[in-house]
Amino acid sequence: QVQLVESGGGLVQPGGSLRLSCAASVRLFSINVMGWYRQAPGRKRELVADITSGAYTNYADSVKGRFTISRDNAKNTVYLQMNSLKPEDTAVYYCNARVGLLSPFWGQGTQVTVSS
Repeated sequence: QVQLVESGGGLVQPGGSLRLSCAASVRLFSINVMGWYRQAPGRKRELVADITSGAYTNYADSVKGRFTISRDNAKNTVYLQMNSLKPEDTAVYYCNARVGLLSPFWGQGTQVTVSS
């Protein structure tokens, strides 16, 4: 079992920045891929960004150049730095961990609201 705890969400004005954190209950080396997903009201959950155990990263087109995913293996934590935030980035953001053939693990989610 992998437990994931997100933090860092909140209310921010358009153009502002937030950093989300996801703390895992196991060492990141044991997790193949860590990712951030988001779900806005009335929409499907979508991939925002992910990072492999080898630190390869992947981003949704809508966030490229604005968001950065990173990992701190010593703290078993993955981050999502979000800059130049837009109202359409408003959503609940979920942390995700994929370990081998196991079903993905999910955090409880953290709300991000971009509004003036």
